[in-house]
This record gives sequence, C-alpha cells and structure tokens, in this order.
Amino acid sequence: MAVYTDLGTERLADLIAAYDVGDLVSAKGIAEGVSNSNWLIETSGRDGSPGSQSARFILTMYERRIETADLPFFLDLLDHLSAANCPVPRTIHDREGASFRMIEGKAVALIEFLPGVSPTAPTATQARAVGVALARMHGAAQDFPGSRTNDLGPGENAATLESCGSDALAQIDPNLPAVVERARTITEDWPSDLPRSIIHSDLFPDNVLMLGDRVSGLIDFYFACEDQMAYDLAVTHAAWCFSKDGSRFDPALGRALVTGYETVRPLEPRERDALPLLAEGACLRFVASRAQDWIETPAGALVMRKDPMDFVRRWNTYRERGQEAFA
Repeated sequence: MAVYTDLGTERLADLIAAYDVGDLVSAKGIAEGVSNSNWLIETSGRDGSPGSQSARFILTMYERRIETADLPFFLDLLDHLSAANCPVPRTIHDREGASFRMIEGKAVALIEFLPGVSPTAPTATQARAVGVALARMHGAAQDFPGSRTNDLGPGENAATLESCGSDALAQIDPNLPAVVERARTITEDWPSDLPRSIIHSDLFPDNVLMLGDRVSGLIDFYFACEDQMAYDLAVTHAAWCFSKDGSRFDPALGRALVTGYETVRPLEPRERDALPLLAEGACLRFVASRAQDWIETPAGALVMRKDPMDFVRRWNTYRERGQEAFA
C-alpha cells in the first residue's frame, strides 16, 4: 500500500457519499507498499445520527500493475471467499451496485475493514494458523467462476529483471546484476502440471491480520490468479520464514506453516518435491518486482522502497538447502 495520488477532503467526501456508509469522518493515507494509493476511511455509519456507531473501510485507488479490466475478478473473488467464511474483506458496492468507481481515469474501490494486527515477528503458532487459512482459501476458491492468468510467472519475472539493466541494478546493490543469469535457468525446469486453484500469490505478513494467534483477515488480493497451489505455499514460505532482510531462516516457522497447510490439504508427493524450485521462483519474482519498483518509483512519492537483496538472500538459502528448507 502507498499514496501516489492526493485526494482532497472535499473529493473524498463526495466519493464516500456515493456509498451507503454514512458521512466521511476522517481519512488517513497509508504509506506501506508500492502499487496503489490507500486510505483508512472512517465514516459516521449508515445511520449517521449523533451517537451512532462509526464504521471503518479501506479505500484503494489502483495506480500500477493492475488493469481496470481485472478489477471484477479481484473484487468478486473477495465477495466469493467472504461468503465461504474465509477471513477475507467484502467489497462495499456503491448505491448503484458497482464494485468500483472511476476518478480522473483511475479506478477506486471501498473495502471492508477487518480488525487485527499484522505480525512483525511471527511465531510458529501464527505461521501454522496462516497455513491453515491459506489451504482453506485454496479450497474455497475451487468453485470461483472467474479466472485470471498469472502474468508474473518465472519467464516474465526473469525478463523484468533483465530489462532493468546491469548498471541500474548495480546502483541498487553491486551483487544484484549477477542474479540475472541465475533467473533464466529457473524457467527451464518450472513445473506446469501441479494441482491448481485461485491463489493469493502475495501472502506476506503485512497482508495477514491476526488477533493473537487467530487469523482475522487475509487482505490485498490484487495479485491473485489461477496457478499452482504449491507455488502459493512456497511464496508464503519465503515471505514468513526469514528475517526481514532474508539473512536468517527460521526452520520452525517453515515446519509450522507447511504442517498447518497440510492439516487441511495434504500435499501430493510431486508438489513437495517441487517446493524448493517453486520457492526459488517466488524469490525471483520479488527480486524482479522490487528492483523495478526501486528504479521506477518517482522522487517524493509517499512510499517505502523495498530492497531486492532481501530476496536474493532467501534465494541463496533455497538453493543451498533444497528439501531441507521444508523439512
């Protein structure tokens, strides 16, 4: 999440008036992330009378990487998973029934606010709960009628990294250009026949809300797509089981995550065999996207750049440990 576009109070109030959620009380920009502009919105609630209970929402303006044509898929998916009792926020539809609106050529959507805190130092118990929630989400998405191709597969990610250019990559870190050749090799052995569903594909700790050890929310589904479920587990493993800079791997978190997942959906042997390669592909994805974001983020944007080397270090761990990383 981030804020690229400044919407004044009057414009925000006019926008919120299009929804049956009461009057705008406050709006606070959210700085984390890199792709969209986001605000935490508080309204007077549907009643709006003095003393009535206020309501909170997340307002998102889609700035980068997300095509407007894909929004019905993303927003309908939220509603589908929420209806299946997954801890996923509903889309708030406007008074005309639309799930998103357009402002100056950019799409905006209002999303249910869910309580909870994203863990900064996850425990094994929390990782296990996330594994359970991920597997349940995969199961609930099996009958979702929508479909979206993963446009961030290993081939696309390798091309993105290469397109950044060695000089620009070296300005981020002198060791970064060396991984370009390594990226090309991942596509050669990439599996294509593992069990599939709609996957989240970006389930970092900051995209999970927890109340203690209970998952209260899975959020930010804007990279969701149809792909191999074991790849989604590998992405989550890479996101949850390392220190922030990727220098320290915690096997206990990894075991808890996979164990939790398998209490709901046991992995097939071929999926387990593929996990190390899938995890390397996950690291490639985030190395490429972070490098591109670092280079392209405009000066002065209210956004925190993320170091792609954090995932080069994770990548090194998966190459060195192989199946041991998932034992």
